[in-house]
Amino acid sequence: MSLNSDTDSVFSHDIFSTCFHHVTIKMQGNADYFITSGDKIRFFFEKGVFDDKGEFIVPKQRSLNKVGHALHAYEPLYKKVTHSPRIQGIAKKLGLVHPVILQSMFIFKQPGIGGEVTAHQDATFLYTEPLGRVMGLWIALEDATVNNGCLWFIPGSHNSGISRRMVRTPPGTFPLTDFIGQEQAHDDEKFVLAPVKKGGVVLIHGEVVHRSAENTSEDSRHVYTFHIMESQDTRWSPDNWLQPTEELPFPPLYTK
Repeated sequence: MSLNSDTDSVFSHDIFSTCFHHVTIKMQGNADYFITSGDKIRFFFEKGVFDDKGEFIVPKQRSLNKVGHALHAYEPLYKKVTHSPRIQGIAKKLGLVHPVILQSMFIFKQPGIGGEVTAHQDATFLYTEPLGRVMGLWIALEDATVNNGCLWFIPGSHNSGISRRMVRTPPGTFPLTDFIGQEQAHDDEKFVLAPVKKGGVVLIHGEVVHRSAENTSEDSRHVYTFHIMESQDTRWSPDNWLQPTEELPFPPLYTK
């Protein structure tokens, strides 16, 4: 992945955890590095890739959890894919009038150590009024199987709203984000497996409950994913961790 002058390519030992029970500095590494990444390209490592001295204990090329959150704005390849006629066509078929791009990520799901993503709803983190205006597009760059950590969903769960939100805390407070509301317990037997072949696209409703398991296989599960929002008659919460900036307002999906 090449980086141009508009990206923030500073590497640090920032570990990204996909366990959503609580947010601490141990989970997000430098919390400021995470919360200010919405208009930048930044790098987040898997847990367990460093020893006590901060040295790699796995090959560097297998150390990253993800890259985010503005690939769609600064990397030509991902910008092209995000605004491609096929993606725009999907949005138009769904009746989206003024969709904008919120964030984008390359998720590695490294072989042997790719972390679990616990059950969650995207609207917990990307909250709108009214709800139902956010959708994830999840593009499989490799086969996503039960062995390497494909997605699982609870069918119909998008009809039940959300039980909690992650919000920014007041300035000068740590941690920089907190949860309001109660985490909901989910019956494992309700989850349905959703394997996807390389090149397949999964559309993820902002309120559907989904998760993925650890990757204990020898195969990676690379994904490019991004979220869009129907901006017409929609209020983006100022309490969300992710905020548009002067440098990068949420760009429109439709381009000429």
